[in-house]
Amino acid sequence: MKTRSQTAPKPLKTVALGPRPGSPKRRPRPKPAGKGDLRAPKKPPTAFFYFMEDFRKTYKQENPSVKSMQEIGKACGEKWNTMAFEEKVKYYDIATEKRAEFEKAMIEYNKKKESGEMSEESD
Repeated sequence: MKTRSQTAPKPLKTVALGPRPGSPKRRPRPKPAGKGDLRAPKKPPTAFFYFMEDFRKTYKQENPSVKSMQEIGKACGEKWNTMAFEEKVKYYDIATEKRAEFEKAMIEYNKKKESGEMSEESD
């Protein structure tokens, strides 16, 4: 004997229809304001992104026929995952330096923000 869940009809697939003639047009919802302050220092990229910059240049030279960023990104990820830590150190060092610069800039930014120097100048 079948249970109720086994005999229940499957839900129908619905098709999205266009707006009906004479129906009021919907206004798009306003997007929420972006998070964070636009004047704040931008977070630096990770070591992988510095590697990707170098890898993309050499990969394009070796494979000029490949135009797809998806293929380049996939090859880059595979290369990164197979690299030894010693090869990655160069990129980790760059990322660490940039991160330190970012942190200094954030400290300075927060000091200015707290002291009230960063008033609404654009109004």
